[in-house]
Amino acid sequence: MGVKLIKIAVVYFLIGISFGLYMSLTHVFKLATVHVHINLLGWMSLAVAGILYTLFPQLAQTSAAKVHFWLHNIGLPVMMISIALAILDVSPIFFLIATIGGVVTVIGIFFFGFNVLKNLDNVART
Repeated sequence: MGVKLIKIAVVYFLIGISFGLYMSLTHVFKLATVHVHINLLGWMSLAVAGILYTLFPQLAQTSAAKVHFWLHNIGLPVMMISIALAILDVSPIFFLIATIGGVVTVIGIFFFGFNVLKNLDNVART
């Protein structure tokens, strides 16, 4: 699971950096929020989680890790696409959908935090 998260993180990094380059070239910074969230919650957060799951593979074998993986990877794209569509004034409904995606992502991240705080001492000793 750690390697999968690192690979997914790299995809988010490529997307986030591309957003940044687009904004720099066009001087249109309307999607800066999406750019920042993709880099922080996609690239950085998933990379750190992937590294921890790789360093401590027992963490990756817990049910909390599986819940984290799926909720983070379902919620984040929903949130990012919805924020972009809301900012671009496609429809105000996308603000609600972005919030739902955000809640799903946050719940997943809380499962990650719980997993690390509960299990890291145990797996680090083995």
